[in-house]
Amino acid sequence: MEIRDVWQKSLREAYNTLTQFMEDSELMAKCEQFSEHLIRTYEKGGSLFTCGNGGSHCDAMHFAEELTGRFCKDRRPLGALALGDPSHTTCVSNDYGFDYIFSRQIEGLGRKGDMLVGLSTSGNSQNVIEAVNKAKELGITTVALLGKSGGKLKELADLSIVVPANDSGRVQEMHIKLIHTVIETVERKLFPENY
Repeated sequence: MEIRDVWQKSLREAYNTLTQFMEDSELMAKCEQFSEHLIRTYEKGGSLFTCGNGGSHCDAMHFAEELTGRFCKDRRPLGALALGDPSHTTCVSNDYGFDYIFSRQIEGLGRKGDMLVGLSTSGNSQNVIEAVNKAKELGITTVALLGKSGGKLKELADLSIVVPANDSGRVQEMHIKLIHTVIETVERKLFPENY
């Protein structure tokens, strides 16, 4: 396959995934609920926590920094933290096991009225599952951004958005789009002067 063919194939797959997602009224309704949950969290003084592994961890960090920093224009920072800083991760994985790196941190930092977003392309990341379970025990709203079949997390989270793709790259591309759009909806509601 020629280089140009690879580019065209990849971009066509991304376009098709986005189109399929947009044409699914149930998925679009879940996206609205995602926005409503996060807006409500901030209106009531709560914070957002995010978690994921590998590329999904990078997306989780990106999500948090767009809220504590800025997305569109200057505004006050919103409370957000990506779970899994290196010292915590190595400490907890050494003492308790890698499956508990996020659940221990959400137990220590999270409060009723907060929100946890777990990212997993398979929906079967055990450490994200443990975090969602712990968050639910604490009265924290849980949202899962998933792919493929949705895995175990699909039924565990309060709200699950499953990208209709089996390729992890396509799933993560959509997760970033979902993250950017939910942030925009939050900003438009809480900081309308920025728009």
